[in-house]
Amino acid sequence: MNKVPINTPISKILIANRGEIACRIIHSAKKLGIKTVAVYSSADTKAKHVGLADEAFYIGEAPAKDSYLQSQRIIDVALQTNAQAIHPGYGFLSENAAFSQLCSDNNLIFIGPPAQAINAMGLKSEAKVRMEAAKVPLVPGYHGDDQSIERLKQACIDIGFPVLLKASAGGGGKGMRVVESLDGIEEAIAAAQRESLNSFSDSHLLAEKYLKNPRHIEIQLFCDQYGNGVYLFERDCSIQRRHQKIVEEAPAPNFPDHIRKAMGEAALQAASAIDYVGAGTVEFLYENGEFYFMEMNTRLQVEHPVSEYITGQDLVAWQIKIASGEPLPVCQEDLAINGHAIEVRLYAEDPNNNFLPTAGKIDQFIYPTESTHFSLDYDKGIRMDTGVADGDEVSPFYDPMIAKLIVWAEDRQGAINKLKQALQQTHITGLTTNVRYLEQLISLPSFADAGIETDVKHSSLKQEGFDTGFIEKNAKAIAEASILSEHDQRLHQIFCAYYLFQQRQYTNSDPSTDNRIQSNDHHSPWNSALGWRLNAGYEDPLKFHLAESDPSVELTLTAQFQPLPSGKQLLLMDGQQYQIEDLTDSTSDNETQTLSLHIKSIHIKGINIETKALDCHIKAQVLKHNKHIQVHNNAGTSLFIPLPRLSHHHTEEENEQGLHAPMNGCLTEVKVSAGDTVNSGDILVIMEAMKMEHIIKAPHNGIIDQVFFVQGDLVDEGSELLSYE
Repeated sequence: MNKVPINTPISKILIANRGEIACRIIHSAKKLGIKTVAVYSSADTKAKHVGLADEAFYIGEAPAKDSYLQSQRIIDVALQTNAQAIHPGYGFLSENAAFSQLCSDNNLIFIGPPAQAINAMGLKSEAKVRMEAAKVPLVPGYHGDDQSIERLKQACIDIGFPVLLKASAGGGGKGMRVVESLDGIEEAIAAAQRESLNSFSDSHLLAEKYLKNPRHIEIQLFCDQYGNGVYLFERDCSIQRRHQKIVEEAPAPNFPDHIRKAMGEAALQAASAIDYVGAGTVEFLYENGEFYFMEMNTRLQVEHPVSEYITGQDLVAWQIKIASGEPLPVCQEDLAINGHAIEVRLYAEDPNNNFLPTAGKIDQFIYPTESTHFSLDYDKGIRMDTGVADGDEVSPFYDPMIAKLIVWAEDRQGAINKLKQALQQTHITGLTTNVRYLEQLISLPSFADAGIETDVKHSSLKQEGFDTGFIEKNAKAIAEASILSEHDQRLHQIFCAYYLFQQRQYTNSDPSTDNRIQSNDHHSPWNSALGWRLNAGYEDPLKFHLAESDPSVELTLTAQFQPLPSGKQLLLMDGQQYQIEDLTDSTSDNETQTLSLHIKSIHIKGINIETKALDCHIKAQVLKHNKHIQVHNNAGTSLFIPLPRLSHHHTEEENEQGLHAPMNGCLTEVKVSAGDTVNSGDILVIMEAMKMEHIIKAPHNGIIDQVFFVQGDLVDEGSELLSYE
């Protein structure tokens, strides 16, 4: 039992987490006049949450197992700083029953449910047994103790394909595999067990019928220490990749009121069955008017801001007050849905490479100027929750989420429109992210329609595509949305060329090399990096290629700028001629510029300039990071890489001599040695990065020549792992 008195005022909280999570908790604690203590690893010495807290203490090396999962070190810091409570955030120790009990044993308030409630829901298999007894509807499946591959294989056969394998001890898509048939089932079971063991120190799996077209609906609930409970309505989290959410919204679009009420009551029934206290989230699968219990997360969720927006409540403040012994501030009848909120998760990942996580330094993080941070502002309705800033590193040791962008409006279409604008104003340079992908995704008509049709016969709503398979079903449409029209591509090329022209003219440097010339006389022709000629126009050869294209294919532009008597510029590029007038009314730094240009496509007859097809005023934002140039406007984004006049690319033959790490990470298994013969498709190396497992297979038959790393080594993205013939 909890040794802490039921009514204990809290004046200082230790936050056993990092990044955006810690910053979010600090925000609410400050509003309540509560001091905060941060902890940090060697990777987070300069992190935002460290600076925001009143005190901060180092607890270990970068790997979470050596820092943020060190329970006793965290307890020691809390006692040392006279904190009365520990908030675990979400992730790390937030659903660790042993840590909750350790807090209690040291007379510290754990801002979360009691240990017995965490235990009851901590293992999905045991949770399903309890929910079955509580008459909460379940998906048919197997959650037994026999975890042999043969028993799990037989369970899959008995359930009927397709089957979903899930880690009993965790969530977030870790240790999860969809098994379509007997083909490859043993490998899938072994991989799920391995990933579950690496992520949660527990290889226990459960198997359940895989619903092909379900929506993922979750209920936010709160319970106090006096037996009171409320649900704060639902969130739709169906838009996922790799079984992980990237778009969440509240309320669920086109969701029947009677299902909302029934699901909310079922969630409270589940919480009551385990004597729950605090914030919790009960997740359901919903298909064709029926819903099934999936799991309960005994913590606050990443997507809680959308529930805050539609209810007007600060849920972290609720957590703190309930943990200190206060009753719930409202009853169910006091709660109502106000407007619509949507959240998207901004990840360091490459959507064009199966969403593999990326890591590295954030050169610039530009977001809407009207956005607030961690708080509700209904006038602006734009919120950016983040724990990073310009110059910060996205570490391979932790989850690759950079920020959450949340918007609110009076209705769903208004929220979608506002989110589009906010994403268009958001730029993260220095590493690959999913920002533009999210913009393309929410712009789809199928997202706006929410894919729902009324089924009058059953007085419910029938789903038509708006489900957990939405991204896979719309992959082609999303890809096509990312392709600029020929017209927009040309405009982006002109903006890139004009930006390069400006850089060479005004900064005396070649953006592809940053080699500066020696003269400081701004009136001297030798001070210009342009191809100045006496009594002739100057030529400025510009070589660059699109970052999304094959690096071996150069998009070579030869641009010749000539001044016109009007003060405008004449641009000749790839046989086309353009008159350019710079309408920019403000100066920017060399890294970020918003250029407004009037562009005319023309041809010359003697001294007469005649307008052809293109004649437009257009604005685009141009960002430089490293040696890349990003051009972005409402039509989309293009990333250009300026090349030196003499450049070389590896040939296909050179690239095929070895296999390279697709991301920063740790090698969990190296399955081959020098001299081994391998066949196409054989597993060579298994990597883990940002809590995700990645299997590297042989692209073709061959003999291993050299292996450059061993199990446990940390490798950088692009490192050659092995070579073979």
